Amino acid sequence: MKLVRIAPITLVVASMLLSGLATAQGPGARRGGDFLGPRMMDMLDLSDAQQTQIKQIYQSGKASLKPLWSQERESHLAMIKLVTSGAFDPAKATAIATQESQVRAQLEVEHAKLAAQAYEVLTTDQKTKLNEFLAKREQRAQQRMMEHSAPSPE
Repeated sequence: MKLVRIAPITLVVASMLLSGLATAQGPGARRGGDFLGPRMMDMLDLSDAQQTQIKQIYQSGKASLKPLWSQERESHLAMIKLVTSGAFDPAKATAIATQESQVRAQLEVEHAKLAAQAYEVLTTDQKTKLNEFLAKREQRAQQRMMEHSAPSPE
């Protein structure tokens, strides 16, 4: 019987630790890479000069992202510590979550800045191709959401 109560807690802590690994890996670790990662660069048929320029943009952006990754990691570890302390306090959990969400928002803004800079490197045709790709991807995501939220037939 004890195992039945421990198993869900173990799963929660394990998933928190695994998501922490993704956080510790740096930019885009949870989302599959930079806005214009290698696959996207191939799809857009970027020139060597464009690829170099975009890589430099992301490389230079790491300086502004590193402190935010550290803060996010610290918040994540604080939440794990709270969960595993045996003295869970919802107010502390809320404070940690609030802090982590503020850092996450800053990270998203920094990622968006880098993506905007990378976007400006593209030609008009490449921008059109990327915009079409992103629109189709969003359309597929919306369709999947509709399919998952539709009531199942009985």
